[in-house]
Amino acid sequence: MYSTTDFRKGLKIEVEGTPFEIVEYQHFKPGKGGAMVRTKLRNILTSRIQDITFRSGDKVDKPDLETRDMQFLYRQDPDLVFMDMTTYEQLQMPASDTGGKDGFLKDGQECRVLLYKGRPLDIDIPLTLVLEVTDTEPGAKGDTVSNVNKPATLETGITVQVPIFINTGDRIKVDTRTKEYLGRE
Repeated sequence: MYSTTDFRKGLKIEVEGTPFEIVEYQHFKPGKGGAMVRTKLRNILTSRIQDITFRSGDKVDKPDLETRDMQFLYRQDPDLVFMDMTTYEQLQMPASDTGGKDGFLKDGQECRVLLYKGRPLDIDIPLTLVLEVTDTEPGAKGDTVSNVNKPATLETGITVQVPIFINTGDRIKVDTRTKEYLGRE
């Protein structure tokens, strides 16, 4: 169990059987009565933000969350299939639950899967990945104008904006949070 004195940004708690992540918290003392803790919580299951106020010293439960190292095997629309690296057990997860991160998954790629009571909720992938460009318009020789971008499809199927000198077959580094081109490899 956690007490309100343990609250910090990013802490995962369970309130009335629902897992939440603390987005913001503030200790305050009203004119009369005991101290309070005002929080903004993100529901881990639905991603909705909710404001809840606790009395100082209140106790909340720890959610039944676990993180497992898994390997992405393949897509089975609309699901993603993962394999636990230690037990070889397979697990399916809706691609919509990843918040767009599924666009960066390659067959055989290792990642961490967040589970709540055995149900997959989210995946953690590296902040940057090196991927091959499979389709883009060819850059003409002499095109060196800066800040001009074109769309490029990567080996995972996701499309990002790249400089005009990038060609099909080039390997590029991409930021997985913003889908931005970071450089050539």
